[in-house]
Amino acid sequence: MPGVGKNLQDHLEIYIQHKSKIKDTLYNLSTNYLTQTIEGIKWFLLKKGMLTYSHLEVGGFVKTSEKYKHPNIQLHFFPSLVINHGLTNPSFDGFQFHASPNRPKSRGFVEIKSNNYLDDPKIQFNYLEHEEDLQQMRDSVKIANKIFKQESMKKYLGEQLRPGYDVTDNELDDIIRNTADTAYHPSCTNKMGTDSMSVVDEETKVYGVENLRVIDSSIMPDILSGNLNAGTIMIAEKAADMILGKEETPIEADYYS
Repeated sequence: MPGVGKNLQDHLEIYIQHKSKIKDTLYNLSTNYLTQTIEGIKWFLLKKGMLTYSHLEVGGFVKTSEKYKHPNIQLHFFPSLVINHGLTNPSFDGFQFHASPNRPKSRGFVEIKSNNYLDDPKIQFNYLEHEEDLQQMRDSVKIANKIFKQESMKKYLGEQLRPGYDVTDNELDDIIRNTADTAYHPSCTNKMGTDSMSVVDEETKVYGVENLRVIDSSIMPDILSGNLNAGTIMIAEKAADMILGKEETPIEADYYS
């Protein structure tokens, strides 16, 4: 089918990183084995301590321009520095915003490279192929910087590590291209729909193949304006109901009152 593997979408993030003037970050937890042991014991025995939090509770959705009908940027705050996808520990206290466009226009693909199932597929995201995606990334950095410069942040705000307050737009574009990372939201490569590039129908059944469904984030026609977890769970719950033949529960008249 021509649509299989096409329409690949993901959320691409730029990190706006600062040193912290105070010690209220996850630096000690991420680098100190004694702290890790103590916090691990507190979690397993008492369900208390630093490990009871995801530490990504603070975030928001922002509209960068009036041309958008909905918030087009998502921000997450994290009280530590993410280096090399978290595989490298920071060497000092810091914090960061993760910023990403909610509905990128760039499209990629997934393809098999040979008839050998052991060969890895080719995965090409084509991040920032569309100019508007780069503009939104640029705008998201400026919004994050505006938030960081608020009076309430002064006692925390140390040197900005990335991308820097004084960079030009051209320099910022290079930083985005060279340092932006995936938010791990790949989706949309087996989209639901009725056009020639659609792969599954409204019941998650693959067109032209009997007894085969796809039930995951790949059947989204377009990526969600936010994290995919809840939407993917909803797809699975709905598909499970259809497979089991469950009737839809009527919504009471006063449900939204």
